[in-house]
Amino acid sequence: MMPSTLVETVSLNYEDFNDSFLTCGTCLCMYDGVEHHPKLLPCSHTVCRGCLERIIAAQTLDTGSFRCPICREVITLPQGGVVAFPASFLVNQLLDLMASQRRDIIPKCSVHSNQELLFCETCDIVFCVLCTDGNHNDRGASEHTVIPFAIAIKRMSEILLYKAHLCIKNLNNAYENVSEELRRLEHSVDRTLDQINRSFQDVVMVIDKRRHECLQWVRKIREEKKTILKEQLDLIQAEKERVQQECDGLQYQVEVRNITKKIGDLNEKLDTTSTLAEPRENSFIRYEYKHNEALKEIARAVGKYGQIKVSTTFPALSTAKIGEATSHLRSSARVSTVDYHGNPRSSGSDPVTAELRTDAGEMVETKIKDNDDGTYDIIFVPPKSGDMKLCISIFCRPIKGSPFRVQVTDHINSVWKFGSRGTGILNLVQPVRVSADTGGCVYILDTGNSRIVVLGPGGEVIRHIGPAGLEQQSATGLCTTPDGNLAVINWRTKFVSIMTTEGDLVKKFTTQDFIEPIDIAVNSRGDIIVADSSAGKVFIFDPSGILMTTFGSKGEKDGQFKLISALTVGKCDEILVTDHRVQIFSRDGKFSRRLPDTGKGQYGGITVDAGGHILATKMEKGKGFVQVMNSSGKLLFCIDSYDSKLKRPSGLVAALDFHIVVVDLGNDCIKKFRYK
Repeated sequence: MMPSTLVETVSLNYEDFNDSFLTCGTCLCMYDGVEHHPKLLPCSHTVCRGCLERIIAAQTLDTGSFRCPICREVITLPQGGVVAFPASFLVNQLLDLMASQRRDIIPKCSVHSNQELLFCETCDIVFCVLCTDGNHNDRGASEHTVIPFAIAIKRMSEILLYKAHLCIKNLNNAYENVSEELRRLEHSVDRTLDQINRSFQDVVMVIDKRRHECLQWVRKIREEKKTILKEQLDLIQAEKERVQQECDGLQYQVEVRNITKKIGDLNEKLDTTSTLAEPRENSFIRYEYKHNEALKEIARAVGKYGQIKVSTTFPALSTAKIGEATSHLRSSARVSTVDYHGNPRSSGSDPVTAELRTDAGEMVETKIKDNDDGTYDIIFVPPKSGDMKLCISIFCRPIKGSPFRVQVTDHINSVWKFGSRGTGILNLVQPVRVSADTGGCVYILDTGNSRIVVLGPGGEVIRHIGPAGLEQQSATGLCTTPDGNLAVINWRTKFVSIMTTEGDLVKKFTTQDFIEPIDIAVNSRGDIIVADSSAGKVFIFDPSGILMTTFGSKGEKDGQFKLISALTVGKCDEILVTDHRVQIFSRDGKFSRRLPDTGKGQYGGITVDAGGHILATKMEKGKGFVQVMNSSGKLLFCIDSYDSKLKRPSGLVAALDFHIVVVDLGNDCIKKFRYK
């Protein structure tokens, strides 16, 4: 009997076989019959001819030998050079075998059976070299990417599998997301049901409280009525006992006179007892609940009590518009929501969340305002300039484009500008001070034109005031008074003029101690405060114009002034005076403190807003800017008016909605800025 032999067959992968046996171990290129011709070395390793030539050419010394790149054995170079090394017979046989096997699976042209099919990735067509047009030959070939059709099929198969894998992965993620949303739905329903039960328990408690009040009301009425009736019963019983006592002694009476008197007393008592027969209180108690519209109102209120909020917002299609962001200023982003079909939403209440971080990863506080029309404002104040990242989500899912890049700048530009040099209605000449009233109107002291220009809240010209009090082109100070008038100081005439906003002069006064008065302010009591730069003093007048006191002198110590440039009234009627410093005095002129120095330079104007922020214009090294300080004088930031530089900023005033109006004397205009 012939012995049986078990033959184990092994299936080899074509690419794996090529990589293991038909690839040069040095350059990792497939062996061929030209540059990568396989050469057999004495150490039995096979290396392609190109690698051997590069190895020998790289040698710095002509030793006539080299090391095998695989086993590092020293090999002597034959006299004929690399070509003299014998070919690797085994590798060549394997190449011939694989070539014959490969030819069997290479797709051939149906018209030219001996020609291999090719594929143009540029044109997306299949062809052979005999049936192609001129576009894929000669010069036109450089514009096309042509590969063997077998490789194209393999690539497409790999791409197909890769895309299928991605699709499966995406579908798995989608399934998990939808499943998670289902879990959230159940959790949301449970939470909502619990809230409904608790809220209606509150309604039941309100009704039950009213029920107890009505019951207590009835019990109280019962006790009041019962007390009155019991008192009447006690009185009747007392009278009854008294009559009984009197009747008990009559059987022993023998004198007619006493009996007659008793009968008279009983007759009188009969009259009183008849009144006791009528109950002094009644038993009537009746509960009514249909006497008014309360029951219907309760029904209507309960019918309106509570509501179920749902949303059709689709976060993946909702968008956000990022506005201009400036450090230290309130900035915002507007989120617009749409439904699954892309239709804009018209109601709010979506759980929008936002997370804003600086480039260093620091969290920045955000507030979300629901506009109740399908849009939401995300409000934030960037602490510094630079790039920030804003992540916006609805239902814990990012909206389209999230996270967003927010570019924050330090530059604060004007909101609007008014004026240019000239004498026309829209022109200014040497404006130095500006003031504002509670209605938003702005008053510009147009010194060069001896007038005051009155602007509306939108910057439109309303009228001009003057020249009374503004003569000789020398008015230097302007402010509004608590009673709605205007106060002007003129350094040449040395008069303080009080006038209405229509330009009618109310009164004017002066003092012989004025030398060069340059600015004016009025406190909450109506006291008029004037700064005199040449005198180095501040004068305080009562509302009628009588001088009450002065303070200050020339010098650089605390409480002294080198060259006064401006003054204003702050909180609690404190007086703020500037030269190259900012000094603060009490309402009576006593020195309080000096704000921290913030560099060299001269101040041009100063004001205090309703929140206590101190704002001052300053020139330093030829640059004009506005300092924004807190109530303690700490510098928060500066307004640089980057695109329209302040040439010589002078007076300024705090307007509505955290805006300031600044006089730019060097450019004969005023500019409005936002500072919060």
